[in-house]
Amino acid sequence: MHRPPTAETEVAEELAAVRPGLVPRYADALPGARAAVLTRLWRGLAHEPLPWVARREPGRDGLVLRLADGRRLHGPRADPYATGAYVTAVRLEGAVYDDPARLMADLAVPHSAAFAAELGHSTASLALSRAGQQDHPKEWPHHDWEWEQRVVDGHPFHPTCRSRPGFSVADQLAYAPEHGPLVELVPLPVPAGECLVTGVWPDRLRDGGRVVIPVHPWQAAHVLKRKEPGTEPWTVPGTEPWTMLGPGPGGEERLVAHPLMALRTLALPGGPHVKTALSARLTSSVRDISLGSVAASAVLSDFGEAVAARTDGLLHVTRALGAVAAGSPDLAAVLRESPRAYAAAGERVLPVAALATTGLPRSEVWLAGFARLALTVGLRLLELGAALEAHGQNLLVVLSPDGEPLRLVYRDLADIRVGPARLARHGLPLPELPARMVTDDERVLRRKLFGSLVAGALAGTAGSGPALRAALERAVRDLPRTPDLTALLGEPLPAKALTLMRLSPGTTGDQWTELPNPLRTEPM
Repeated sequence: MHRPPTAETEVAEELAAVRPGLVPRYADALPGARAAVLTRLWRGLAHEPLPWVARREPGRDGLVLRLADGRRLHGPRADPYATGAYVTAVRLEGAVYDDPARLMADLAVPHSAAFAAELGHSTASLALSRAGQQDHPKEWPHHDWEWEQRVVDGHPFHPTCRSRPGFSVADQLAYAPEHGPLVELVPLPVPAGECLVTGVWPDRLRDGGRVVIPVHPWQAAHVLKRKEPGTEPWTVPGTEPWTMLGPGPGGEERLVAHPLMALRTLALPGGPHVKTALSARLTSSVRDISLGSVAASAVLSDFGEAVAARTDGLLHVTRALGAVAAGSPDLAAVLRESPRAYAAAGERVLPVAALATTGLPRSEVWLAGFARLALTVGLRLLELGAALEAHGQNLLVVLSPDGEPLRLVYRDLADIRVGPARLARHGLPLPELPARMVTDDERVLRRKLFGSLVAGALAGTAGSGPALRAALERAVRDLPRTPDLTALLGEPLPAKALTLMRLSPGTTGDQWTELPNPLRTEPM
């Protein structure tokens, strides 16, 4: 019987055509990639409110899920905070599954076929990412973008951590940060009268009466249907490093940049970061730039600076220097200050997600110090009325030369939540923000921070439930006993229900689950 090709075989075939030397390493990486994705999937199956899971039965030999149709799914005890690939296989009615895509397909629950395809793509892309990543040198990187390109596995808890639908193998090798490429952006001049511009859009990205929008080449080719970079003459004034990058084939200047963790955000050499529109679904969402976020970018920057100023220097927020949209989320860009502006000589600033690549011994004392710093800042801003989306990509840490956490940097305010009543209590005015950002719902505000910071950044850094528990126990001893801290200590820990969300295509917005509070449960 002929079996249809899987994502793994399709990637192998594409890879053989474009980079044959990577094929053996890709094949070697596949078993580990399957285990990594299966571990993330098992977390969702074990802890999220899936309507077809009737009950969960923990036992001495692991965890049994009783499905609504009577079947039994058996796997190891599920640590919701583990980042290692500890699930190598599960059993469905006695049949052994080491492939998350095949497991989800055979579960045959609503929308499982589409999700199975995503899991297959995530596994294959993860294996490709690991195959293309060279061993890191022992010395620390000198450039901020080098830290970001060390993060290979993507989201530590999302089953589709490396799913990039619409990206071919050649696209991933050319644009994905873990492969270390230089990406040539497409400079698209648009009449200024057709653009919404906020902040200061630099002269070097203007051409007479036109605003030059840096466009990601994938977006240009697949969404805007533009030509490849370098095919249209473009000249810009100035001599700054990020505009003088050597002539293209027609003598024009070229705009090249280093892709960061977000893939659509890139570091311009010697200059700011540029967030481009990329209308592809990466992990869970289509990553465009809404007109509302362009309109609010300058206001958000001012607000971020105002609340950060009340943290006694423990937090800095990168400013949006300028933002532009040409009538559509598909054609927009944001120029953002580089986080390196907040690192002194000898210090390094890196995303929290990259901490695992530093080679630092993350002892219980070190983890507790980092957790104390992060909670001090996050809870202080929450008290003021700003709930950060402080996951490992948005939240960066400044390390001393010997690796001690000194202060934090936060970037990309587009997904924060703001509480007017809290702001008013502290004499802070409510800025003019998109309505989706504004709420006085305590549950929504706490979910935003706790789900991203504690169940995300801190859990991902700790790597397991016991390590997270030990760090938090030390970290919270001296923190002010605010109502928010009381909720954090005493209630289940909120986290996005990432598997449920992928199995609920008709439901918009975030869905949530509640994880065992590491401070109220026995070590796992």
